[in-house]
Amino acid sequence: MSQTKKIETPISPILEKNEEELKKRLGFGTSFDVGVRKLSIFDKEIQIYFVNGLCDIQYIIEILKEQMDLDSRGRKTESIDIIKSISNHLPHVQVEYTKTIEDATTKMLSGLIFILVEGEEEAIVIDVRSYPGRGPQEPDTERVVRGSRDGYTENIIINTALTRRRIRDDRLRNEIMQVGERSKTDVCISYIDGVADPKMVKILKKELEAINIDGISMADKIVEEFIVKQGMNPFPLVRYTERPDVAANHLLEGHVLIMVDTSPSVIITPTTLFHHVQHAEEYRQAPMIGTILRWTRFTGILFSLLILPFWLLLVMQPSLLPTALEFIGPQETNNIPIFLQIVFAELGIELLRMAAIHTPSPLATALGLVAALLIGELAIQVGYFTPEVILYVALGAIGMFATPSYELGVALRVSRLLLVVIVAIFKAPGFIIGTTLFILLLATIKTFNKPYLWPFLPFDPPAMWHIFIRSSVPTVRFRPSIVRPQDPIKQRSE
Repeated sequence: MSQTKKIETPISPILEKNEEELKKRLGFGTSFDVGVRKLSIFDKEIQIYFVNGLCDIQYIIEILKEQMDLDSRGRKTESIDIIKSISNHLPHVQVEYTKTIEDATTKMLSGLIFILVEGEEEAIVIDVRSYPGRGPQEPDTERVVRGSRDGYTENIIINTALTRRRIRDDRLRNEIMQVGERSKTDVCISYIDGVADPKMVKILKKELEAINIDGISMADKIVEEFIVKQGMNPFPLVRYTERPDVAANHLLEGHVLIMVDTSPSVIITPTTLFHHVQHAEEYRQAPMIGTILRWTRFTGILFSLLILPFWLLLVMQPSLLPTALEFIGPQETNNIPIFLQIVFAELGIELLRMAAIHTPSPLATALGLVAALLIGELAIQVGYFTPEVILYVALGAIGMFATPSYELGVALRVSRLLLVVIVAIFKAPGFIIGTTLFILLLATIKTFNKPYLWPFLPFDPPAMWHIFIRSSVPTVRFRPSIVRPQDPIKQRSE
């Protein structure tokens, strides 16, 4: 889609014209948080524009002191370069220049300040940003027993610093751009030059530059929906992380990161299904322990996906049960069919999850007690649920909560409910066909033209070995081929 090129307004040497244009654009006198400070340097007026709340006031005060001191001890001459004189007396490391009103206001609204000088056609821009926000803390959804306790925040500058602290490679690139016609949100693409696939980087840049929307208030999620065409597919096509160590490890493997200002989550691309079921805790333990943790997690995820549909099938067709397992199934029946009991219990678990998110921490314990009484004891005693339904629904919920990726857990819950419906309608053929269609659906998914089930489909034996076995780091010499790294060797033998 072609876009009309905007006409940029040059900075005028007449300050009154600039002031009138900026007042119209920024709403001086209406918006209380935008301001201007006027000074006289060498008998020429200068204007400093800023946004309260996004700037470090102490830096601005230091700049004002230096300019006042420059004027008091300076000597006016006809040949003086006032822009150079002011720039030489700015106590800051990041100073640049711009010649358009649009660029100056955009930077100002990002937390920088700019200085206009009477008679000059360019503005001095100084980076004095100080965004309000919290400090790096361990993410709630990616906790580890041992390991770093810092995590990404809503400040993109802090996030890039947390990543660079772990990768001190001069080839690490953090390319920033602004997305959103009105929000002008900072978006950063991070990758290691010489490792990441340049075609992948080019595709992501093109997709981000093509985003034409007023603003991305929901930050990374909106960016994801623009760069990957998910449609009705419930499975996540990118991975999110709030841990700098996880993000740094993916960078070293050849992945590309997308950071969006105001979001503590970082997008990792490209990813497959198996990227969503690994956790940092596996790499904080011995290889054998990490392998056991991984197998336990895989088993729990698979068990939670299939336990309810399979149990419902055995209840509806007891003839499938061997003699030794005849005890499986409800011993007593009530007026509510087993299928509806499962649906109501699943709905109750989902409502409790949503209630837990919106419940203040002091009331969380009370919510847990109410849930245990309503869905547990009282529901069984009244006769709405049989004990086995509660048992298997709870087992399924535990397995889903053990999934490291929240997005994948939600997708698997939807898939489980669909399998339950198919089994209730078609019984044994429904279970077989439904499970087969589920696998075929995963096999057809591609993210950035990468197969979602790699290395299972297409089969890659060495990579599949590293999926099932947590190998020790010294034995892993090659980067995953799925990202098409320019440098496939991760560590070279002496």
